[in-house]
Amino acid sequence: MGLETALWRAVAVYRFISLLYAGAMIFKNHDEYRHPAGGWVVLVVMAVWTGYATYAYSDEHRRRWPLLAADLMVAAGCVLATALVEEERRLWAGEPTIPVSWVAAVVLAWAVVGGKRLGMAAALMLGSMGVVVHVLVESTSKLPGSTLNGIVLLFMAGLVVGHVVTLARDAEARLARAVELESATRERERLARRIHDSVLQVLAMVQKRGNEIGGEAAELGRLAGQQEVELRALIGTGLGAPPPVLARPGSWAGSRPGTPAGEPVDLRPVLTGHSSTTVTVSTPATPVLLPEHTAGELSSAVAAALDNVRQHGGEATRAWVFLEDGPGPGEVTVSVRDDGPGMEPGRLGQAAADGRLGVAQSIQGRVRDLGGTVSIISAPGEGTEIEMTIPAL
Repeated sequence: MGLETALWRAVAVYRFISLLYAGAMIFKNHDEYRHPAGGWVVLVVMAVWTGYATYAYSDEHRRRWPLLAADLMVAAGCVLATALVEEERRLWAGEPTIPVSWVAAVVLAWAVVGGKRLGMAAALMLGSMGVVVHVLVESTSKLPGSTLNGIVLLFMAGLVVGHVVTLARDAEARLARAVELESATRERERLARRIHDSVLQVLAMVQKRGNEIGGEAAELGRLAGQQEVELRALIGTGLGAPPPVLARPGSWAGSRPGTPAGEPVDLRPVLTGHSSTTVTVSTPATPVLLPEHTAGELSSAVAAALDNVRQHGGEATRAWVFLEDGPGPGEVTVSVRDDGPGMEPGRLGQAAADGRLGVAQSIQGRVRDLGGTVSIISAPGEGTEIEMTIPAL
């Protein structure tokens, strides 16, 4: 049974219970009414409408303004009938209107349909009917305390029930989304197992055999190995996500149409796009959210660092990209390490003096503009490590 069905069943149950209470009150007080028969007529109207409203609200296609308006008018009419049936002295003594709490069912119905705003609107209109009854019968604007209490309770019912219904609907939507994501994850894992047992193994075999044969087969093996890495990255980031693309300096591999400018994005798939047969990317299990521009600039800095690895270390040089928490709170660190030849002390300063500003601008300049810092550690024959730390969201 869904949330909507449960809510409307609860309203229907309340209608019947409050109808029984109203009937008991009419039976108890009918001898003291100005027109005793009028009380029974009102009870019949309430009983007939309770049955019809329960039937009508059971179909979601009928839960529209015509039914809501009719529900309100019937309840208002039953309240106004009190002016014809009750004695003035009894109303002044604090006796309730003939429908008693039955009219609150209208407030509940409006609150279920439109939340707290509609619930309070229905309470306002029905509460005003109670005021009109006292003005017509007693010719005074002074209301008994019991009447004021009833109006306040109607407002509270509309406010609280409407708010709770809104929260319940949000919770149901979140639960449905969680179930959908869980189902998608299970399907992704099932397909990933099948791909691993078939396609990935074939690509790995092609790469191995191509390297063994050499020549044109080696190029075919290299391409197969690259496709294997990209396919593994696609499986890791989730089915239906855009496939990772190897980034180039000045571009962001994670950019895609439809992403609003400045919207926080997950940095993990952005960096995973740099994976290749010689580049390994390691990211945490939980999302790392950064502004879109920040993620793009950081990805371009990583691409520039990897280009330096290929340029100075050769295509066979291996590199590792690590994404982790920074040394301070609210910081993110991305490290690019390689097993290349390393750099002589002072080489970066000499390169900047000679006008070669690849590291100074493409890496250090970008990170500095993001409010971050860059640390470069290198020694001849020991590879190079570039550590970029920036503030997160």
